[in-house]
Amino acid sequence: MIKGLLAIYLRELFILKRRLLRQIPSWSISPILYLIAFGYAMGKYVTIGNRSYMEFLIPGIAAMSSMTQAFAISSEINISRFYWHIFEEFQSAPISNFSYVAGEVLAGITRSFLAVLMIIIIGFSFGIILSYNVLFWLAIFLNSFIFASLAVGLAMIVKSHSDQAMLNSFIITPMAFLGGTFFPIDRLPQWAQKVIYFLPLTHASKAIRSAAFEENPNLSSYFILAIIGIIFFFMAVKSVTITRE
Repeated sequence: MIKGLLAIYLRELFILKRRLLRQIPSWSISPILYLIAFGYAMGKYVTIGNRSYMEFLIPGIAAMSSMTQAFAISSEINISRFYWHIFEEFQSAPISNFSYVAGEVLAGITRSFLAVLMIIIIGFSFGIILSYNVLFWLAIFLNSFIFASLAVGLAMIVKSHSDQAMLNSFIITPMAFLGGTFFPIDRLPQWAQKVIYFLPLTHASKAIRSAAFEENPNLSSYFILAIIGIIFFFMAVKSVTITRE
């Protein structure tokens, strides 16, 4: 099982290594634009609690980026399936479905960690210094685990790239803006807060921001993220099993 997992993971790392010089600018451009547009232009004189808006924004962007980069593994899987037909080679290889999903999810988590590292460096360049402690990285890991697992599961369901784009529009984009990334969700109406509470990114943003501000962590957020991640992971294994059959 471990050999199969490593084979999948190292293949994805090799692809990432070849594209790294192009990936770094793509990981950087959106955070820079958000910090300039929302941080400097709109939030220069805004404070939230006892924090500046720029300090509030950095953990939110880290949460959003860890989600989008982990979910981006679905596009890589679809390219492999539809154009390179590599998934068919996996089907004939002695690699278990569990190992395949674990390798792809681990690759998504790695992309996510690298993207968040770029955000931290950009934050330093803007003069924003927060605490990037163990709880911060644990929340990033759980958030990435959820969306990488979701990405693998959905990649087995879609039939074309247009389907993939539709999933991004209906799942990822709304969550990116409503999951407590750019504003505190307690400023929304009560009914909206109740709906947003069920989004995993809401709990991830809360946990990441609390850790970055060195506040007492709400352990229930970590627990909820872990449970959702495990459920999505085994759903992904089931999706791969159905696709291989």
